[in-house]
Amino acid sequence: MGIIAGAGIQGLMILGGGFFRLPNDLPKPFWKYPLYYIAFHKYAYQGMFKNEFEGLKFQSNQAAGGIPRMINGEEILRDVWQVEMGYSKWVDVVILLGMAIFYRFLFLIIIKTSETIKPVIIAATEVPPNETIHGEAL
Repeated sequence: MGIIAGAGIQGLMILGGGFFRLPNDLPKPFWKYPLYYIAFHKYAYQGMFKNEFEGLKFQSNQAAGGIPRMINGEEILRDVWQVEMGYSKWVDVVILLGMAIFYRFLFLIIIKTSETIKPVIIAATEVPPNETIHGEAL
């Protein structure tokens, strides 16, 4: 059951993480706010794109006045991939690590709570046996 739920959550995160559709093309009510911002895929993709494209220069197909124009990686990230360029790729890494630590503590709390509550629930739902005195039922 947990594998099925985990796969469903992963599917939602991938759909909302900006991989299949660019961030500005995501529908607003659910996919953009809040799913896009809580999906760890967003930070993984953007960190990877920043790592690969920042500092590079590419020759453009569109020549301005017959002179080939150079495009830097930051323009591609901002204009084509719609990556948020307001922070470093290392901020993305820190956010991912923070999410991993947060989820570990969240699941620890869930497990410890279920260990504590499970005996209480079992005791509350358990039917007491019939009491007998000298072989006679009360």
